[in-house]
Amino acid sequence: MENNKRVNVIIESRIPFVDDRLDGIAEVTRLDPECFTPKAVAGADALIVRTRTRIDSALLAGSKVSFVATATIGTDHIDMEWCRERGIAVANAPGCNAPGVAQYVIAALMEQGYEAGPSTTLGIVGAGHVGKIVEQWARGLGMRVLICDPPRARAEGGEGFCSLDYIAREADVITFHTPLTHDGPDATFHILGSRFLSQCERRPLLINAARGAVADTAAIIEAVKEGIIKRPVIDCWEGEPAISRELLELASVATPHIAGYSLEGKMRATQMALDAFTSHFNLPAAGECRGMDLSVAQSPDAASIARSYSPVADTAALRDKPDRFEYLRNHYNYRPEPR
Repeated sequence: MENNKRVNVIIESRIPFVDDRLDGIAEVTRLDPECFTPKAVAGADALIVRTRTRIDSALLAGSKVSFVATATIGTDHIDMEWCRERGIAVANAPGCNAPGVAQYVIAALMEQGYEAGPSTTLGIVGAGHVGKIVEQWARGLGMRVLICDPPRARAEGGEGFCSLDYIAREADVITFHTPLTHDGPDATFHILGSRFLSQCERRPLLINAARGAVADTAAIIEAVKEGIIKRPVIDCWEGEPAISRELLELASVATPHIAGYSLEGKMRATQMALDAFTSHFNLPAAGECRGMDLSVAQSPDAASIARSYSPVADTAALRDKPDRFEYLRNHYNYRPEPR
């Protein structure tokens, strides 16, 4: 565009590390998530949001918006088909928080008494950006790792992959890192449900750091009470922020959807969203986050992971004030990743 100032972008106020990085590049408005209304966004060219802002016809019909970036891996909150039909470009931040989630998973399983070594069999369901880092770190710690990812298995051949049923039978710890999908042969809605749970043979520790509705809350509660599984690790909840108080009390680790909330992960997400925005509109590049190493640790040892994070305080905070789920999430003190 001839005049960069004519590009109007609204950025959700909870997205950190934006600062003045678009000064002189675009007109920037910061809005709280609840302030994203059809009237507020009607004149914007672009939006940069998180998962709490629903992007669909109810918000954007009749607006000028031609580009949306989400500073998150997931796009469940975006009606992708509707955006495609209307020529609205969408960008996300794949892999931005993968090391933070790996840190959370391994710290949580060690907190529950599992060894980061060959005596622990870790089943990973979904080996995309996040699952691959979890796998890499777990193998580096000497764990036996099982991978279930049907789309990758079909694309790459079956070697190195196993079925969900096999993971249910063999794994001591099972961690989920899938998107939330409702249709098709690989639909993940309630994949962690009664059928899967009935096949668990080793009373495993289950970790949901994917999406809340990947897990069937009622089925998990029943499985815990019947002794089929150990008290689970729950970071993503069905219906959040209105979470199940019963599951909250039964979980061994219960956190307010902050598994990926590392300092470096948030910086990566913001950088990727700003870069996608400036690229889409052919604008000068935004400045980079300064003074931080955003590289990903290749194989941190167990001690460095344990030092870098413990879920105890976050669990206590959510149990103490479950009605403040959103507050705890929005005011989280981002933790450094292990090095």
